[in-house]
Parts: sequence; C-alpha cells; structure tokens
Amino acid sequence: MQDFLKACDDVVDDANTKELATLMNMPPVSLLQRANANYDGAWFNAKHLYALLLHTQDMRPLTALAGEFGYSIVKQDQPVALGIHEALGRATLEFAEVTVETHTAMADGRVDQVERARILKEIAHAEEALAQLRASVKVA
Repeated sequence: MQDFLKACDDVVDDANTKELATLMNMPPVSLLQRANANYDGAWFNAKHLYALLLHTQDMRPLTALAGEFGYSIVKQDQPVALGIHEALGRATLEFAEVTVETHTAMADGRVDQVERARILKEIAHAEEALAQLRASVKVA
C-alpha cells in the first residue's frame, strides 16, 4: 500500500495540484491529504485513482498497485478501425488461413512443432483481425 500511496503522492506533487484538484472535483488541500504517503489517514478510492490517471495520464500509481500484487502493466496499441466490410473480410480471410493451416498440419494425423508454430501464428493473425473488427464495429 505504501508504494501505491507514494506513487499517487509523486503524481500529485508533479502535477499542477490546484488545476488537478479542480478537475477531480475536490479542494486542493483534500487532494494533497488523500495522496500524502506520509499521512496515516491518507486514502485514495477507486474514483480518485481513476480521476488521477485520467487527468494526468501518469500511470505510476497503477504500476505500483499492480506491482504490489505481483503483476505488471503493459500499454497495448489499440487496433485501427476500418470500414466494417473491410474488417469483416480481413477477419474471414485470417480465419480461413487458420483453417487451411490446421487441415494441412493434420493431414498425417499429428501436428509437429513446426506445424504447431505455423498454426499459432495464424491464430494470432486471426485474433488481431477480430480485434480490428471489434474496433470497427464500435465506431460504426
């Protein structure tokens, strides 16, 4: 908990506290107290954390929180939205390639290491295409 509060405190200290507090709908003194890692009564709830991350785009608190539970965070690039028909066509093509690669590998009744790698590669392409289709449907 201490690393998380220290990260929140650092973000608040690095930001324009008065402006950040206004964006978070609280008085600057309250923000400073809630984020003060050296104050025993300091507490940051989920709404505060979300607002802090949203308005500063500084992920140190999230990284510290994840780290305290043995996890790490990695920023993922979001797929670019296409026209729905184009995205659907790409997803269909990629799924067809998974099907062909799997059938080819299964022709002799077993899947060896090289064939497994090719199938997994095609599955990864299909997953990317489905994510792109999802992004395309969301913006349509």
